[in-house]
Amino acid sequence: MGELQKKWNNLRKLSMRQASEKIVTKLYDFSYQKTREQIVKFKPIDLKDEYFNNFKIESRMLFNFEDKEYILDAMKNLNVEEKILKDADKVCSHIFDLLGSGETWLGEKLPWNKDFKTNFVWENQFYKSIKIVDLSNDADVKIPWELSRFQHLFTLGKAYWLTDKNKYVYEFKEEIENWIEENPVEMSVNWTCTMDVAIRAVNWIVSYPFFQNSVVLDQNFRRKFNKSLYLHGKYIMKNLENKGKYTGNHYLSNIVGLIWLGVYFKSFNVKDLSKNNVPEKWLQYALQELEKEMFMQNNEDGTNYEASTSYHRLVTELFLLTTIICNKNDIYFTDKYMKRLEKMCEFLMNITKPNGLTPIIGDADDGRLLIFSNYGAWIKNDFSHLLGIAGEMFNRDDFRYYGKKYEEDKLWTYQKSINKTKIAPTQLISASYKDGGYYILRNEEVYCCVRCGELSFRGDGVHSHNDQLSFELNIGGEDFIVDPGSYIYTGNYKLRNLFRSTEMHNTVQVGKSEQNKFDEQNLFYMKERTNAECLEFKNNFFVGQHIGYLDEHNIIHKRSILLKEKKLSLYDEIVGKQNVQAKAIFHLASDVRCEVDENHLKLTKKGILLSVSGANHVKILDGYLSSSYGMRSKNKSIVLNFQNHQQLDFNISFNEKRT
Repeated sequence: MGELQKKWNNLRKLSMRQASEKIVTKLYDFSYQKTREQIVKFKPIDLKDEYFNNFKIESRMLFNFEDKEYILDAMKNLNVEEKILKDADKVCSHIFDLLGSGETWLGEKLPWNKDFKTNFVWENQFYKSIKIVDLSNDADVKIPWELSRFQHLFTLGKAYWLTDKNKYVYEFKEEIENWIEENPVEMSVNWTCTMDVAIRAVNWIVSYPFFQNSVVLDQNFRRKFNKSLYLHGKYIMKNLENKGKYTGNHYLSNIVGLIWLGVYFKSFNVKDLSKNNVPEKWLQYALQELEKEMFMQNNEDGTNYEASTSYHRLVTELFLLTTIICNKNDIYFTDKYMKRLEKMCEFLMNITKPNGLTPIIGDADDGRLLIFSNYGAWIKNDFSHLLGIAGEMFNRDDFRYYGKKYEEDKLWTYQKSINKTKIAPTQLISASYKDGGYYILRNEEVYCCVRCGELSFRGDGVHSHNDQLSFELNIGGEDFIVDPGSYIYTGNYKLRNLFRSTEMHNTVQVGKSEQNKFDEQNLFYMKERTNAECLEFKNNFFVGQHIGYLDEHNIIHKRSILLKEKKLSLYDEIVGKQNVQAKAIFHLASDVRCEVDENHLKLTKKGILLSVSGANHVKILDGYLSSSYGMRSKNKSIVLNFQNHQQLDFNISFNEKRT
């Protein structure tokens, strides 16, 4: 007992010390914040102009001016000029379609600090004092953040190279000058998220080479531009988003921003700046962290631990494009790092549906680092824009084949790599990703992707939905059963919770219970209780289960799916307590026609008939899907009530006149 008491006392002392340290840290942070706020209010953050008088970029960017003639010829061969100019002219007219807004004129001056969908404005004040989320209103802080990422500048640059018209340079110059004026460092909503600061910096850096030789950009602008970029780097280094239990795409964006800034400012050397504010230090720190985060955030099978296909796309892009800019400047990563990155790209390829789209599993906010092509109308659930680039990096024709629609994206990253010859088709096969929790069954006509695995961030569910044993079904290249997506985050917490709920996924719900519980106002937390596991996966046969209903109902949900030629059989079983009230839910793609005939359910689309036998007590309900953030479309959902077990057989037939 003496030893146990001793250990207990030591534990109490440790807990008290930790609590005391937290209190002291919070008091220090509060005191520092208030002091810093007063300093910044009365003396805005700035640097001497003379530091930037003689600065010249000596690093290799994604593309440089000497690539211009080749790139212009390639763009003409790709026949993209008209679309580029149309998109660029909309930008010059300040017409934007952001996060589901639809094309909207934003005024003579861009509203950098405003959610123009609700007209809510975040007034300028010290960044740590700004309340970015208020669930009592419908304002969405992602709107000003998205505009201030400046991902449209790249399209302006392409239009300038194509036409030599100065109006595109003036728009570039005026937007940046106005943004700097309206968003003093640490004094606006656009300094409240370090991730967005980093993405903005990268977009400024990548777009600048288009305009750098223009006489429109005078010396005063160049000083102002480079000074602001430097202050972006200084801010990122001081506000890294790595304070939580796990790092994620936010922190990854931070270090990616530091790498791009460190490469950009390679020749910048000012002796009277502190050592921590030297870009070389940013670069050294971020390179070490990038190597580490590759293995922290990405599983051995290449999946990402945020348990979201959309965030997997973003994280892959952050690693992929940053690796390219490093390689262009003779900075290389370990073989182990490169193999893990290749596996990330393999997952993107293998989860792609026959129609070229990707299931939107888990959260999705359509996040990108850079938008190289089709700025005004890029398809949010098409992730193959990364595969052509990955094909060049890893010299893989299967990646090239599935990224073939995005030759322009490849042009901006790997010049002189446009394919002159056809690449032989690559047939994708069934694949399992146990670490990430994705199981893909497929044959020549049918694709079925099942979700069964750990919640995001090792069980904290930050970007997870209640989607265990949910699946998507694509037949003959046409979507039939789909994941409804995410729709929105903090702009409407009720709809946020609806779209991550059990009833919005193609699975079984018991009563009104959720697979994993969540607090309606804690929008990025869902504690793991499903502990889903795959019991068998081979020969297009999947068996999985989860225990999310065990505590409340003393039952386990088990689902089996067998794909064989033109038939998919789905067997649901409630293991445990008898006579439980349960329902199976299936969300249909928007253009699927649905009718019930006795015990048969018929789903039709473009000459394809899906006849579902065993479908008793069918209800057809109106619902919604979201294929991109902020956008909803109407659809139908099927609800089947059953007691303890149910088998559905999906039999497929094709009309000879199929379109």
